[in-house]
Amino acid sequence: MVTTTTPTPQALNTPVRGRRSPLASVGLHVTLIVASVIAVFPVLWVLLTSLKPAKFATTTDFFKETTFENYTNLLNDTPFLTWFGNSLLVAGLTTVVGVFISATTGYAVSRFRFPGKRGLMWTLLVTQMFPVAVLIVPIYNIMASMGLLNQPAGLVITYLTIAVPFCAWMMKGFFDTIPREIDESGYVDGLTPFGTFWRLILPLAKPGIAVTAFYSFITAWGEVAYASAFMVGDENLTLAGGLQKFVNQYGAQWGPMSAASVLIAVPAALVFLFAQRHLVTGMSAGAVKG
Repeated sequence: MVTTTTPTPQALNTPVRGRRSPLASVGLHVTLIVASVIAVFPVLWVLLTSLKPAKFATTTDFFKETTFENYTNLLNDTPFLTWFGNSLLVAGLTTVVGVFISATTGYAVSRFRFPGKRGLMWTLLVTQMFPVAVLIVPIYNIMASMGLLNQPAGLVITYLTIAVPFCAWMMKGFFDTIPREIDESGYVDGLTPFGTFWRLILPLAKPGIAVTAFYSFITAWGEVAYASAFMVGDENLTLAGGLQKFVNQYGAQWGPMSAASVLIAVPAALVFLFAQRHLVTGMSAGAVKG
């Protein structure tokens, strides 16, 4: 005997899970459009201002007269390239050293048991709770006592104290997702713990390394407070400190400052472009455990 069932009207009217209603879709798209406009508008304004002559700098006449004089004046009449080189040096060192310290720390905490392991991770977390206003004076005094004021090394060390705690936590979470059997296979093949980390684990951690490198670079590239307090003299300034030269008690040079802002954004955009395919994977994997 064959039994047949007829779907009830209630079952037929049950909405499919995950399907949005038309009204919800419209609301979502409107929200995304508004958010995109809010995000893009300041960037577009700065870009268009950098292409206007000085007499139109504070007006909304964006397309009345277009010129590149702000860029030529910036490169020819200011030590912008020196500031750019200083920032690139500081950000590059912060990125390389920060990735190495964060990766080794995260791997050690993820794989090995040692006294004070939990305390170490909590200490790294607690350091992120203090604002710059609280830390800048004691760090300034420490750097002064070490003779590192007005030196790129002083900024690099300072930025590492900002980037490494967060990145070490994230790398630990990422390494937690890599099976321990890979480590054991390395030991069987005669590799040391560092050899296993360097030759087997690190190649699998590219997404996490990309996020760590991106965060370390952005931390150093766009920082203002420490760079302004620790560095003096045009030949030692980074880009963040150099931008302040365009503002004085008599006003602001909006054209050159906008041009400088556009050029400052280019390296950060390039780093994001090269790292973007790893960012989502690395950040989500690093958040699984920790």
